[in-house]
Amino acid sequence: MVDIKEIVDFKRVAVGDRELYEELLQDGFDRGCEFSFANLFLWGRQSIAYRHGQMLIFSQFNQRSVYPFPVGRGDKRAALDAIIGDSFARGIPCRITGLCAEARELIEEYYPDRFIFHCDPGSFDYVYEIDKLAELSGRKYHGKKNHLNRFLEAYPDYKSEVIDGGNLAEVRAMADAWYKERLAADPNADFAMEMAALERAFSHLGELALDGLCIRAGGRIIAFTLGSRLSPDTLDVHFEKAAADAPGAYPAINYEFARYIREKYPEIRYLDREEDMGIEGLRRAKKSYHPYRMVEKCWAHLKEEGGDY
Repeated sequence: MVDIKEIVDFKRVAVGDRELYEELLQDGFDRGCEFSFANLFLWGRQSIAYRHGQMLIFSQFNQRSVYPFPVGRGDKRAALDAIIGDSFARGIPCRITGLCAEARELIEEYYPDRFIFHCDPGSFDYVYEIDKLAELSGRKYHGKKNHLNRFLEAYPDYKSEVIDGGNLAEVRAMADAWYKERLAADPNADFAMEMAALERAFSHLGELALDGLCIRAGGRIIAFTLGSRLSPDTLDVHFEKAAADAPGAYPAINYEFARYIREKYPEIRYLDREEDMGIEGLRRAKKSYHPYRMVEKCWAHLKEEGGDY
C-alpha cells in the first residue's frame, strides 16, 4: 500500500493559481463541476499543492475533509500515494472524490481491492448541448418554448445585459432580495455557504474569468446567471437566480445565456448545469431540459478504515 506518512504542504487556493490549474485540468479525464477553478475558489475551504506534475486538492466543507482526484498529466500513482500518505499523517479518513469511470479504474489498478466505491446520482452533473438550449426547437422542447413565449408576451421590453460594473450593484440587490424571500418562507433554510460563494463570485468576476448575464424588464433586474469554462468545449453554469414574481424568468435566462455563450465562444458545445443534490424538484427541472449526458461521479475510501464515512 503506502508506507510513507507525510503531511502535504497544502495552501489556500488563490485567484493567481487559475492559469496553472486550468492548464493541468486538461489531462484527459472526465471532470465534473467540482473541478471548475471558479468552484474550487468559491466554495468551502479548498487548498492545493503541486506535486509530481499534478495538482493535489484538499477540500474542507460541511465538516468533512476530502481529496478530489488529482489534476494533471504527471505521475498519477505518486500523486495518489501522496494523498493517502497525507491522510495517514493527519489521522483522517482518506476520501477520494470526483471519480469518473476511468479514474475509478486507475485506483482499482493501483490499489487492488483496497478501496470501497460509492456513487450518488444526486452528485451527477447534467450536461446539455448548447444548441438545444439556445434554440428550444422540436417536440421535446415544446413546453419550454411555450414558457418562454409567455415570458416574451409579459415582458416585451425585456433585454439581456452582460454583468459588469454598470449593473453589478443591481444584480447584487436582486440576489439579496431572492435570499431574503426564501429565508422568510423557510427560516431554517441554509443558504449561508451559497451566499458567501456568490458574493465572492461578484467580487472576482474578472479574475475568475466568469461570464455573467442578467435580464432587465420593467426597469429592474429579474434574473441573472454566472458561469465559467470547464474544458475547451464545455462551460459550467455556477449560479442562476430569477425573481419569483416574474413567471418564465428562469427559462428566459437559461435561453438567453445559451445564446450569449454560443455567440461569444463558438467552440463551446456543451453547458454543464451541475448537480441536482438529490432535490426532487431540482431533478425534475434539470431532466425537463433533456440532458445530452450525465457526468457520473463516485467517491472512494479505504476498506481498512471501515464504515461509509
